[in-house]
Amino acid sequence: MLGLLGKKVGMTMVFDDKGDRVPVTVLQMGECRTVQVKNAAKDGYDAIQLGFDPLVKKDIKKVPKPIMGHFKKADLKPMRFIREFRLDDVSDYNPGKKVTVEVFEDGEIVDISGTSKGRGFAGVVKRHGFHGFPMTRGTHECRRHSGSIGNHTWPARVIKGRRMAGHMGSERVTLLGQRIFKVMKEDNVLLIKGGVPGPNGGFVEIKKSKRNRKKK
Repeated sequence: MLGLLGKKVGMTMVFDDKGDRVPVTVLQMGECRTVQVKNAAKDGYDAIQLGFDPLVKKDIKKVPKPIMGHFKKADLKPMRFIREFRLDDVSDYNPGKKVTVEVFEDGEIVDISGTSKGRGFAGVVKRHGFHGFPMTRGTHECRRHSGSIGNHTWPARVIKGRRMAGHMGSERVTLLGQRIFKVMKEDNVLLIKGGVPGPNGGFVEIKKSKRNRKKK
């Protein structure tokens, strides 16, 4: 399933053909380059590796030699992000080829993945939406607590998966069935209807959805 890599710029509002105001997220898809082409005969499956966001000179020194050699084979500078996309046919791709937003069209349905905003350590009310304890009627210092987390005698432990306080956010999130409002080929920008996971400037991965249809 072919896709692209890019960064989230932010949100804005545009008007559609009916004059209705539509909230959209602006994605700068950047200049994606084909780093490697895999085929079924050699690798067991057909796929391409795309690279995005070339490193500046001071960061290139930190790249391990095996990764540096991987990019040198494609005659490319090391890039910050690499992702692999499986395809049915890779005959049209070769190392170093540029891939732009022209692979998408207006109204197409796509799946978008990104890293959610980190919220740090959060309690059960914020993290899981617990109701908490009553604010009155004898409640003392336990208004936002979770309550009991298990039995005493048996099983004498906390069951795995119990929703408790902990680190919130900074997780990979995928939104399925998002609609492309507009493809701006001259700027290599996509306008996505609605929100997209992650903060402004965050890395996003967008690929054609298995729902091969147009969403109104």
